[in-house]
Amino acid sequence: MKRKAGLILTGIITMAILLGGCGEKQPAPSLLPEASAEKDEIENIEVEIREEKSVNVNSEMETMTAKEVVAQMKNGWNLGNTMDVQNAGSLNTLSPQVWETGWGNPVTTPELIDAVIEKGFNVIRIPVTWNDHLLVNEDYKIVDSWMDRVQEIVDYAYDKGVYVIINTHHESWYYPYYDNEEQAAKMLNAVWSQIADRFQDYDEHLLFEGMNEPRKVGTAVEWTGGDKEGWEVVNNLNTVFIETIRNAGGNNPYRILLIPGYGANCWEGIRHLEIPEGDNKIVASVHAYEPYDFALDVKGRGNWNQDTANIDRIMKSLDDLFISKGIPVIIGEFGAMFKPVEGNEADRGEWAKYYVGAAGKLGIPCIWWDNGAFKGSGELFGLIDRSTYEWQYPLVVEGLFKGVE
Repeated sequence: MKRKAGLILTGIITMAILLGGCGEKQPAPSLLPEASAEKDEIENIEVEIREEKSVNVNSEMETMTAKEVVAQMKNGWNLGNTMDVQNAGSLNTLSPQVWETGWGNPVTTPELIDAVIEKGFNVIRIPVTWNDHLLVNEDYKIVDSWMDRVQEIVDYAYDKGVYVIINTHHESWYYPYYDNEEQAAKMLNAVWSQIADRFQDYDEHLLFEGMNEPRKVGTAVEWTGGDKEGWEVVNNLNTVFIETIRNAGGNNPYRILLIPGYGANCWEGIRHLEIPEGDNKIVASVHAYEPYDFALDVKGRGNWNQDTANIDRIMKSLDDLFISKGIPVIIGEFGAMFKPVEGNEADRGEWAKYYVGAAGKLGIPCIWWDNGAFKGSGELFGLIDRSTYEWQYPLVVEGLFKGVE
């Protein structure tokens, strides 16, 4: 969904979503041509194994399951349009704050994160785009200042004892084509090896999410749930991510990991997500803004009208596919944007209560997509003013917490 406030959704993307897409609506330039249906077999994607591993400093993590950890999570909040800024026209050698504020949000402060936690949110998702901060000629080394800033923000929340999720967000390099799979696997391993090394001593309160919404950007299947090629490549890259973390040092062999299906799509893509056997520390990650015309469509209706059909369908599907089989799920992004019509805040509050309540019955935590946007013609998902730390839509926040009572 990560679209800068004020941009206009095109009719093509809107139609694609209406056909079944759930998730980010951030258009990005397609750097890869449409691939043929023929797959170049990638038989052995090797994952770098470190010769020396540090000692696990938290032995309790060894016996923790993803189901047990996710059961401790309630409402979550996304630090959107911040560390996930991309293509801001800056060089990676500039101060990380230049990027962090590139889409109009202020520099993230400990006080902001404190305000979110004090309100009751116990999951903070920090979307991070790494693409513009990789030194290609140095084996995709992450620029030190960027890694340092990511860690600094992580610590704002982690030090308060809440759960933190970091990911790879607007990455153009993992578009799911057969002819891109080998290069994507190489970069995924390089990036996550460094992230795992930096955070190796963090306990179960830090979770890694391998990819955000891996999809074929700019194609007819971008938001409709994908195709055979896309499903296969996404599953293969999920495997590379898991093996990379499991082969890293410190607590990483026992870390809880989130993996998405194609596009994190809640209708079709999720049905093709493969969960590895024998690893009980894996979470299925999905995004769902439903009903779409109320929750995400900029030109859609502003009143909910108690339309629960799609919410109910999604929850039943997630139950059938994962929860009933003992596999936990996290809805990493959801929300209903502000619409300038009478009763919108109250309707959003009632919607939030129903949505979070329906997910909560299955033990699924939901993480609100807050992009800090309150004005303009774009996707207005802001809840808290990041300068004053005041909550702008109290009825919506109230609905979120009534849903988990």
